Amino acid sequence: MPTVPVDKADLFERLGKQYTTEEFDRLCFEYGLELDEDTTKEVEEAIKKGLPAERPQLKIEVPANRYDLLCIEGISRALCAFLGKEELPQYKLVYPAEGEQNIITMNIHPETKRVRPLIACAVLRNIRFTSRSYASFIDLQDKLHQNIGRRRWLVSIGTHDLDTIEGPFRYEARDPEKIKFRPLGKKKEYTAKDLMTVYGSDKHLSRFLPIIRDSPVYPIIYDSRDRVLSFPPIINSEHSKITLNTRNVFIEVTATDDTKLQIVINIVATMFAEHCEQPYTIEPVRLVFPDGSTRISPDIAPRTMTARTSYINACTSLSLSPPTIAQLLTRMALNPILNPTTAPSNPGYADEITVSIPCTRPDIFHECDIVEDAAVAYGFNNLPDIFPQTSTVAQPLPISRLADVIRREWAMAGWVEALPLILCSHEENFSLMNRLDSGTLAVRIANPKTLEFQVVRTSLFPGLLKTIRENRSHALPIRLFEVSDVVFKDPTQEKQARNERHAAALWCSKTAGFEIVHGLLDRTMRMLEVPRISSMDSTSEHGYYIVEGNDPVYFSGRAADIYFRPVSRRTSDVKDAIAAGSARDIKIGTLGVLHPTVLSNFEISYPCSALEFNVEVFLKRS
Repeated sequence: MPTVPVDKADLFERLGKQYTTEEFDRLCFEYGLELDEDTTKEVEEAIKKGLPAERPQLKIEVPANRYDLLCIEGISRALCAFLGKEELPQYKLVYPAEGEQNIITMNIHPETKRVRPLIACAVLRNIRFTSRSYASFIDLQDKLHQNIGRRRWLVSIGTHDLDTIEGPFRYEARDPEKIKFRPLGKKKEYTAKDLMTVYGSDKHLSRFLPIIRDSPVYPIIYDSRDRVLSFPPIINSEHSKITLNTRNVFIEVTATDDTKLQIVINIVATMFAEHCEQPYTIEPVRLVFPDGSTRISPDIAPRTMTARTSYINACTSLSLSPPTIAQLLTRMALNPILNPTTAPSNPGYADEITVSIPCTRPDIFHECDIVEDAAVAYGFNNLPDIFPQTSTVAQPLPISRLADVIRREWAMAGWVEALPLILCSHEENFSLMNRLDSGTLAVRIANPKTLEFQVVRTSLFPGLLKTIRENRSHALPIRLFEVSDVVFKDPTQEKQARNERHAAALWCSKTAGFEIVHGLLDRTMRMLEVPRISSMDSTSEHGYYIVEGNDPVYFSGRAADIYFRPVSRRTSDVKDAIAAGSARDIKIGTLGVLHPTVLSNFEISYPCSALEFNVEVFLKRS
């Protein structure tokens, strides 16, 4: 979850009260936030030592889907409403004094569809920045880039001093060599193609270059005098940069996802509209599309949703009246509208409540989200502690039951279960195992925080080998096993990946012990009632067999592949399949003596034998 640093004095001034750390921590807890750190003590100690120090900050952890809480403006607004100290702000679109026909226009050219097709805009007029509100404005953009924008791949934001540029504006896509401007912080002009080289070594911007680098055209935004505003999603122009003296801000957001585009433009505009001369007012921009159609941006109209009093009470085990629920929802910055009923038999309010949801709350999708907000306002700790009205009996999944059977059998045979992490480095998963990465096998972590966690493992061996490496002083033999999931890329799945339950065992001693892991395999198959057959047996309906393998993980000539033949309904099918080259037989795993290079890579000085196979095939015998 994102952590938002806010100025402590500013926040308490906005809330109208000075809180102790414990009191504010309690308030955050009640609202569903978490106070991660209060830097007051560190600042006081630095001042005592005569060191330079910033003002005390509160670092608040917010839910990942609450984009309205990514800045001090949103946090203070939400907490003031929660405490009942402030009415809900009413966001309004305000057109220029000259009339609606004179609003700023953004013309979108058709070539943008080839690279980054979507754009939204807004204007904040007569804004007054302070050093801290300016820093909050920049920090909110960074957090939206990293969070909902997925490091600018989906959404990127540009903000400009409107007094330095003139509309109407044009959103185009051009040949990189035909785009030339002076980027932010630079003293001379560059072509867009040159910027790919200039920023290639930049620690901050280099990670965004792959977003458009291979595109035949690059997106670019011009004003009416052909001055560049922005080169999205990389950098803005030096000409239109905003400063503390900026009074009119032009906001443009480009994207590849329309839903996220609308969320971001609304959040940026509404959060800082409070600093305008007329608070909470936003000047719209007319978007003109290639087909001639137009749209006003941003769309800050609230959504309406229906919530039922009976449903809220049923979920929370409460007996609240519609007016009480309306008060709770108001504390969560929602706008409930009660529906009175004049039925003689039941005067008062109808069961249904119409809830107006502001554009700052895109996290609300369903009636259950409204129930959650009502429960937060009521207090989760205040909800009645009762037994559920229904009872169920949980049962393990078939694959989990089968995995437990194998675990129990191997443990009774004297083997020790290891529980390594499911993530590992790319090197451990491939090169250290003498395996090549085809690019179609392992699921990579897009933004790994450490080199140890780059990919999701495709084999259980790296974890077992690392466990032995860290327990080299343990008495020999070392007998380890693991029954757990590995993950593979799979474009046929909705998630583009699939989990697969594997079982693996590793024997480490002064002798290789191939016969030990071979015996463990035979014992496992006998326990699973899978008979051993010959690879060319044309009479057996099902079973397993091993043949010589060539997996580079193992020592040459000391490796075997494990094949499994599922049950067939007709014996003739088996004969036909074998005659066609054993088309029905499935390779489910390998076993053998590990290659000396693999052992050396993991700093293991004793020979090892290993076994790994897919467990899930035994659930699908027919």
